[in-house]
Amino acid sequence: QVQLVESGGGLVQAGGSLRLSCAASGSIFSVNRMGWYRQAPGKQRELVATITSGGSTNYADSVKGRFTISRDNAKNTVYLQMNSLKPEDTAAYYCNGIVVLTTTLSKDDYWGQGTQVTVSS
Repeated sequence: QVQLVESGGGLVQAGGSLRLSCAASGSIFSVNRMGWYRQAPGKQRELVATITSGGSTNYADSVKGRFTISRDNAKNTVYLQMNSLKPEDTAAYYCNGIVVLTTTLSKDDYWGQGTQVTVSS
């Protein structure tokens, strides 16, 4: 019913930048909070940043001042601008969205398939 598709991952040198995008599509009435999470090998998935439909943001301490989350409500798309990347930012990055469905008006939690970010030293 709903798909979240990420793009923009890749390989970058330390100090470089990447921009991730995630577009939600399907039977969408509205998208509430959207966010990015990441999971490195052997570690638990962790929050990177979230943004509400009103634009309120929340960041993990490890990325504050380096990453910026934004969204285009008209396109149901969320972005993550990542600057000053460090090797410890290497992980699979997952998009998350809390979506209200047109069919049921219920609120459900959806995830993208993930996009790999690798930062070389």
